[in-house]
Amino acid sequence: MAEPVLHLQGITKDYGEEVVTRVLHGIDLTLRPGEFAALMGPSGSGKSTLLNLIGLLDRPTEGKVLIQGQDTSKLDDDGLARMRGRALGFIFQFHHLLGAFSALENVMMPLLADRGRPSGEMRERGMALLQAVGLGERASALPSQLSGGQQQRVAIARALVTSPALVLADEPTGNLDTATSGQVFELLRRFNVERGTTFLIVTHDPRLAERCDRIIEIVDGRILRDEPVPH
Repeated sequence: MAEPVLHLQGITKDYGEEVVTRVLHGIDLTLRPGEFAALMGPSGSGKSTLLNLIGLLDRPTEGKVLIQGQDTSKLDDDGLARMRGRALGFIFQFHHLLGAFSALENVMMPLLADRGRPSGEMRERGMALLQAVGLGERASALPSQLSGGQQQRVAIARALVTSPALVLADEPTGNLDTATSGQVFELLRRFNVERGTTFLIVTHDPRLAERCDRIIEIVDGRILRDEPVPH
């Protein structure tokens, strides 16, 4: 079998020094190439903490986070930043586009952060993704000139521009109306199928979760349910 994209071993996370609060209790989780999984759980369940650890934005108290077989506990901060930039893509509920830059420039940002200067190849890759999300004709538009759904499409293109192995999507449709959220979800699914990109989607919406291949439910810092969705 192909090497897992993500492998969590015995992940715990504590906060506080004098009064220690354990937020995650021994999480084990594996995501394989091409999986399309939903992560669900009530507010305060530990979803955001878990996503921050998977996204290498924080380090666990105990346990290991392996991405494409690499034990990230052995990396320094620069190494974590490089892996985050190359192996992971991020989509948020609020798109976090940079208002002074065009749609195309926003899509190119992760490549610029990694390589330091723009190139023709970067522009081509950015344009190809904007066309793939149906916004090729709006490449020069500023975020303020785009609708909410269009801004989220730009954010999706930005997340995919480095060809990441794993995309973490945190409530990617939570800020959109029903019709637009359906379109955005279909777009994520299309990239999953066509490119084999692995997705972990945090959602409160059981209807969206049921359209994924697998539902992982976390309650009180423990995985309560992890099962495939029958289709």
